[in-house]
Amino acid sequence: MSELLLASASPRRRELLAQLGVAFRIVPAEVTEHEAPDADPRHMVAHNAALKAEWVSARHPTATVLGADTTVFIDNVVLNKPRDPAEARAMLRQLSGRMHTVFTGLAVRRGEDGLKLDLGVASDVTFKPLDDVTIDRYLSLVHTLDKAGGYAIQEHAELIVAGFTGSLTNIIGLPLEETKQLLTRAGLTH
Repeated sequence: MSELLLASASPRRRELLAQLGVAFRIVPAEVTEHEAPDADPRHMVAHNAALKAEWVSARHPTATVLGADTTVFIDNVVLNKPRDPAEARAMLRQLSGRMHTVFTGLAVRRGEDGLKLDLGVASDVTFKPLDDVTIDRYLSLVHTLDKAGGYAIQEHAELIVAGFTGSLTNIIGLPLEETKQLLTRAGLTH
């Protein structure tokens, strides 16, 4: 059986993938992701996930490589990781009291046999109406600069999230059910 490599340095993806009980190693892809605010979010996350998986696969051709990319989409605009606290605050204001969609692209690559599997997942999240006091409190509790949309549903969601539909693990950054399906198709899980 080939070794599984996760082409991501994300601690959330590492924690989620560990829940599947399959051994893996982390090899972050050294790529520049496409992150245009006006991009089609489905195409953008699929492109970035494939870019990461292919970069690592080219260097480890016998391994099975999992790449993933997640973004937040509202008002026909992609919200990636905020550049600074002011941008995180602006993102939370934009999401306040509204529903948005979280898109994740998954890509599995294995160089030695040319395996290529791709899947996209979408979940909807509805935010509570947020005032400045709540936004300030949330930003004081959660490090948001490494999170698409400037928030983490797994950290103090009671302050900001009214509800969601779809995969919770997708919203966190790695949809486990779909990841397991791809790894099973790649021959790594049962």
